[in-house]
Amino acid sequence: MRRFLALLLLFAVAAVPYPIVKPGTVLHFPADHGAHPDYRTEWWYVTGWLKTAKGSDLGFQITFFRIRPAPGDANPSAFAPRQIIFAHAALADPALGRLRHGQHIARAGFGLAGAAAGDTAVNVDDWHMERRPDGHFDAHVAGPDFALDLALTPTQAVLLQGDAGYSRKGPAPAEASHYYSLPHVQVTGTVRRGNASEPVIGTAWIDREWSSTLLNPRAVGWDWLGLNLDDGGALTLFQVRDAQGRAVWAGGSLRRADGRQTVLAPGDVQFEPGRPWQSPRTGTRYPVAPAVRVRLDGRVQRWPVTPLFDDQELDSRRGGGPVYWEGAVRVPGGRGYLEMTGYQTALKM
Repeated sequence: MRRFLALLLLFAVAAVPYPIVKPGTVLHFPADHGAHPDYRTEWWYVTGWLKTAKGSDLGFQITFFRIRPAPGDANPSAFAPRQIIFAHAALADPALGRLRHGQHIARAGFGLAGAAAGDTAVNVDDWHMERRPDGHFDAHVAGPDFALDLALTPTQAVLLQGDAGYSRKGPAPAEASHYYSLPHVQVTGTVRRGNASEPVIGTAWIDREWSSTLLNPRAVGWDWLGLNLDDGGALTLFQVRDAQGRAVWAGGSLRRADGRQTVLAPGDVQFEPGRPWQSPRTGTRYPVAPAVRVRLDGRVQRWPVTPLFDDQELDSRRGGGPVYWEGAVRVPGGRGYLEMTGYQTALKM
């Protein structure tokens, strides 16, 4: 879903008109791989599992956000922040037992940052993600103690989430995003941990969303799960939670290996909290081993979720963001990523 936007919370009162996400909008490619600068916010979000030459598993996450803050439109200065690019990345390393994390933020322009329309080409400082003419994506990010240089090659067609890319996130029709995914993305490249680099291969999931009004006022956070299933299918599940932990809205989709897609309604998706884990740094408790119940074809199926390891908390407060949990997880018959926001403090819009 994307996905969650820390900086979106900083610009809560809009002085300029933003486009509203509406059903019936036809997405076009490759144009919709690129930026939509009139909308308030959007993201390019990559998660996946990697395997080293020695057979070790790693998880990774790369996200670029584009924000259109309200003050910038009315300010004639070339230095006005008309578009802000924010990026963060994390490497989930079981040998370390916690995330390696880095982040960057800059206003667009002056060679510092940008997000191109027409196709994916987004960067902040030396971090970048770009779609090449043959259809694969190149991504480079580097934190204080890690770096990722990856080629991401889609192997399946675009998965339009919700109603042909119109994805409801709340009871009001405008509480929605334009949303599509690329599951089962083939990954090759290198990972640096400390001073040592090594080749990796793996499988990833790319999410793309853009919106101007995303969360219902009762929402305090959300849970999102994207799974590459072993049989070639792809399962997306999410719930937006209120302060009592109840679902304000829920949904998702299942695309089977043969291409048949089922869109899941709010009543079709249930997250069970499962085993908690408490962060030794923030004291926040997360249900890191939940189970999900999904009604499919008239039957309820249950998937228990197991994290690669428990401590996959990401603290982005130094860059203006929240504390949340985002990590590599397994289910019987698949692997993917789980994101849980709003557990440390409520996300307020």
